[in-house]
Amino acid sequence: MSEDIKNNSDVAAINELQETYVKIKEEMARVIHGQEDVIQKLIICILSGGHGLLMGVPGLAKTLMIHTLSELMSLDFSRIQFTPDLMPSDITGTDILQETDQPGKRAFEFVKGPVFANIILADEINRTPPKTQAALLQAMQEHEVSVVGRTFKLDEPFFVLATQNPIEQEGTYPLPEAQLDRFMFFIKVAYPSHDEELAIARTTTGGGKVTINKIIDGAEIIRYQELVRRVPVPDHIYEYVVKLVRQTRPGAEDSPAWVKDLVTWGAGPRAVQYLIVGAKAHAVLSGNYLVGQEDVNAIANEVLTHRILLSFHAETEGVTSEDIVKRLQDELNN
Repeated sequence: MSEDIKNNSDVAAINELQETYVKIKEEMARVIHGQEDVIQKLIICILSGGHGLLMGVPGLAKTLMIHTLSELMSLDFSRIQFTPDLMPSDITGTDILQETDQPGKRAFEFVKGPVFANIILADEINRTPPKTQAALLQAMQEHEVSVVGRTFKLDEPFFVLATQNPIEQEGTYPLPEAQLDRFMFFIKVAYPSHDEELAIARTTTGGGKVTINKIIDGAEIIRYQELVRRVPVPDHIYEYVVKLVRQTRPGAEDSPAWVKDLVTWGAGPRAVQYLIVGAKAHAVLSGNYLVGQEDVNAIANEVLTHRILLSFHAETEGVTSEDIVKRLQDELNN
């Protein structure tokens, strides 16, 4: 047992977290048919204290998935529909002139915006201009909001789970690289299988409504986040993660020649941090007490793909960032 996992209470807490994860999956399955991998990645995000960006066509239950998670985790949920006319103050809040206790006197009072919740669903985040997208940057990184020279702390735990529609290009604004880098995971949501879609048809077209049972609360999530941070990582895993991330950069000395041809810009140090913390969470949810290389590989796509900017040559050849990550993993693992 590692120095980080020092006592039986930590081992018991890890076992408790694994049991809680099973309960969460069972409860989610009452509402969401399929998408087990997406649900696992969202929970890893939450346990790691990161934010997630979901990409998928409309109708794949992305909003329902996030809302259901907030319910069973007893967290305040806020949904922001991003539109071209959305203003930064519509997210953070604004000062409003209000009557005071003294007759005839009025004063400005700050009215909190929808960002003041535990889980923020930023729906179709790429449909609003960069200025409004940037209103989330401080909240995502610092967990606080500055308005007219005043700073307001956000309640913990705090997560932004954003959705993006890949098929509607008209009227959309690509997310700046700085904001993409704030998202721990980029999660692709696929169509359900035949059996899953059949279950959807049978269970969602009647008159019944599923009541979600509360599984954990915010205080327990924070405790589990602290526990995940204490999961041990062997030195060779640190080496593997750093090497994997560095090889995505075309300017690095140890980067393969083919990367220089296919990649314009690679992942930064934040990717190293997210790979380590995410691998810790994946290890715990998989029933392990030590991070292995398989835990890193299991989340590498979600951490790295949105941090790799492809070259024009790669785009003309149909090479994707997923292809880049897979090839790097194959070369490092062989």
